Amino acid sequence: MSSTLKLSQRETTFNQEVVTRFELYNSLFQTLPFYQVKDTGILLPFFSSHCEKGTVSQLSPTEIIESFFEKYVPGIDHQEQINRMFRFIQYIERQVVLFDAIEDSSFNKIGRTDDSGSLQSLLQLASQSDKVRDDISDKLKKFSLRLVLTAHPTQFYPGTVLGIMTDLIDALKVNDLNNIDVLLQQLGKTPFFNKTSPTPVDEAVSLVWFLEHTFYHAVSAIQSKLEEEFDIDYANDHQVLELGFWPGGDRDGNPNVNTETTSSVAVLLRQIIFRCYYRDFRLLKRRITFRGIEKTIARLEKLLYQNAFNSQQNPKDLQGELLSLLNSVKQTLVTDHGSLFVNIVDGLMQKVRLFGCYFATLDIRQDSRILHSVFKYCTQQSQIKFGLKGYDALSEEEKLKVISFNEADFHCPDDADDMTKDTLNTIRLMKQIQYSNGEKACQRFIISNCQRSSDILQLINLFLWSGWRKEFLSVDFMPLFETVNDLSNAAQVMENLYRNPFYKEHLERRGNRQTIMLGFSDSTKDGGYLMANWSIYKAKVELTATARKYGIDLAFFDGRGGPPARGGGKTHRFYASMGSEIANEHIQLTIQGQTVSSQYGSVETARFNIEQLINAGIVSSLNPNDNDLLNKKSKALISEMADESYKLFMALRQHPLFVEYLEKFSPLKLLSKINISSRPTKRNADAQLKLEDLRAISFVTSWSQLKQNIPGFYGVGTSLKKMKDGGSWEEVQHLYHQSGFFKTMLDNCMMSMSKSDFRVTAYLEHDKKFAEFWKMLKDEYELTKAMLLELTGSQVLMQEYPVERKSIAIRERIVLPLVIVQHYALQCLNGNEYPELNDIYNKLVIRTVYGIVNAGRNLA
Repeated sequence: MSSTLKLSQRETTFNQEVVTRFELYNSLFQTLPFYQVKDTGILLPFFSSHCEKGTVSQLSPTEIIESFFEKYVPGIDHQEQINRMFRFIQYIERQVVLFDAIEDSSFNKIGRTDDSGSLQSLLQLASQSDKVRDDISDKLKKFSLRLVLTAHPTQFYPGTVLGIMTDLIDALKVNDLNNIDVLLQQLGKTPFFNKTSPTPVDEAVSLVWFLEHTFYHAVSAIQSKLEEEFDIDYANDHQVLELGFWPGGDRDGNPNVNTETTSSVAVLLRQIIFRCYYRDFRLLKRRITFRGIEKTIARLEKLLYQNAFNSQQNPKDLQGELLSLLNSVKQTLVTDHGSLFVNIVDGLMQKVRLFGCYFATLDIRQDSRILHSVFKYCTQQSQIKFGLKGYDALSEEEKLKVISFNEADFHCPDDADDMTKDTLNTIRLMKQIQYSNGEKACQRFIISNCQRSSDILQLINLFLWSGWRKEFLSVDFMPLFETVNDLSNAAQVMENLYRNPFYKEHLERRGNRQTIMLGFSDSTKDGGYLMANWSIYKAKVELTATARKYGIDLAFFDGRGGPPARGGGKTHRFYASMGSEIANEHIQLTIQGQTVSSQYGSVETARFNIEQLINAGIVSSLNPNDNDLLNKKSKALISEMADESYKLFMALRQHPLFVEYLEKFSPLKLLSKINISSRPTKRNADAQLKLEDLRAISFVTSWSQLKQNIPGFYGVGTSLKKMKDGGSWEEVQHLYHQSGFFKTMLDNCMMSMSKSDFRVTAYLEHDKKFAEFWKMLKDEYELTKAMLLELTGSQVLMQEYPVERKSIAIRERIVLPLVIVQHYALQCLNGNEYPELNDIYNKLVIRTVYGIVNAGRNLA
């Protein structure tokens, strides 16, 4: 079947399963028995239509809102107009949930029409011959995939709403009209947001919902299939699938995370995984009712129940004991009962091997500047024999020569500052967590803003001064390189470490494996879309060469956000397009924002997306595509484009109106008031806003709310035009059609642009102060669009992905009224005509952010 025909079939199925059903079930909202909901449901289609027409006519948001009320609801005062807008927002928020649920319920019909990239395609590949099957088995013995859930503040659906969505998806699969009606009523009465900001532990509880309800089942099901089809050996303690967790461990720039938080989250993860085991055990107990096993079953039940529901004093890692008890049950079944129900025991044993007593590894992350401050404090303490006066004044080269590694048992005094106490007490806590939950429970320390080799060696000293022994230092130290400059120096930083005698010994004890984290978000904020992607690609090539030179098994941990501007988009295609110059045996990435619910919100979607990543890693190493190995000419071409794009992006960043424009026309200043995160929107929260302090997530979210998505495309058009004008257009076209990396990068750029709509802010074209600035942004958007369409031979953006394009278009249409209301409220705030209503306008802006981000699914 041709690819064109498959695309056409998918589009037809999407229209039938999603578009038509959304129109049908959306009408149910008009009958919901809530205060004035019927009135709102009747008015909303007129409001949506009015917003569309006004946007096409390039009217300002104020003109659109005022003309709507004048035409459809004349005679009401301004306060009542605001009340109506709040009700529209509530209605649209739930429309977005309904569309999400309908799309997810149709996933098997529209998401899996082609099995390429799934586990099924890997099995089809294995069926070709025993040799191919053996090759895949060998790759799986070395390959690993780690998904790390982060606490970044763009996962807006609370657990209550996620529970309703799960039930709604099940009801929609069978078109259970009565149940759908009841669930929509429940949805209408359930709040979508918190009245107060969540604590870090609250954030952990929200994300644990996904561990418990989707990852637990999806990961174990994939593991079962892999074990069934391929020869995977547990003897070397190698896991194909691993989970990580940042809420409660990530303290970079978040003063609300402390040692107590980390301890609470470790306890939570342990308790929840035991509850999962206990639920599975109840089925096992119902089936295994034979003589000779009663005592073992009773011991298992007591262990699982107590650790699932009762607070434990000084708990210990019980993984080994659980496996021993389950294996005893299994052997009795095999010996005395004809192996009846052995599959149930095997299933629980497999989960205990996968998740232990920790569920997901709790990563610790802190900024290198904080760690340096703590190191300096410790060197001044008499109990620590550092013995190097003037160390701070030494060059990096001199520090690496003289730094020593002495053990001590220094306990941080109460009069130390909070950051010092948190750092040193957390280092001690990590050992306790390993004892209670298992070594894998907390064995990774990430140094963000890592710029020097000494940043890591100094951190190791903090561990040795806090009671850890050199030969038992069961912790992996991971530098995080984020800015364009840091990425360019990363290989030299790592080479210095590989050559350091102490660090070399430490790596040998850790299996000669080094993990390096790379930050997509900050590099995009720092250098723009093309430069960020190219800098990370180059860094990976250089870091891989350095690791191979020293015999190091290298794993890249990619800090990816939801949108392409933060490393998101069609992520699996990036991993499938890594050439042999880049280490790709281990895939590690962060899962954050709406990506958690949109790609991993159900067992089906989680399985599919995990399978795609496994497939990308295995197939790319099994059958490397020579076209993914960029030659010198291709590298020079992309480098020239990245440099051109970087120059334009830096000129934009340095424009005197840049920050003011964001503050005035986006909800940037109000993001800190949205009660979705314990984390400030910027570092140095009390200081005046500076671009370097602004978190990448706030930066990207603000542009997406503006419907301009500047970080996802700015500079791409100018760089492509320069290539064309310079006579290199044919080479660029060839590169797009041959290089998976280059194609995926530009395809994701088009996805960002598909969620942009400059018509919303077209009124700024006549603004005295910002007209030229707005026109500069708009011109680059139009140039980028024209160049990409010419390059791809397309008539519209994302022509190659018609279903995704249509889904985006429908979502954008649903939330257009929210966008107009947001910009109307911002205009009111900027005009200051009713200063007494500023608090209400702020609330209007804040409420619209939820729906816009949720509808985008990977906007932030």
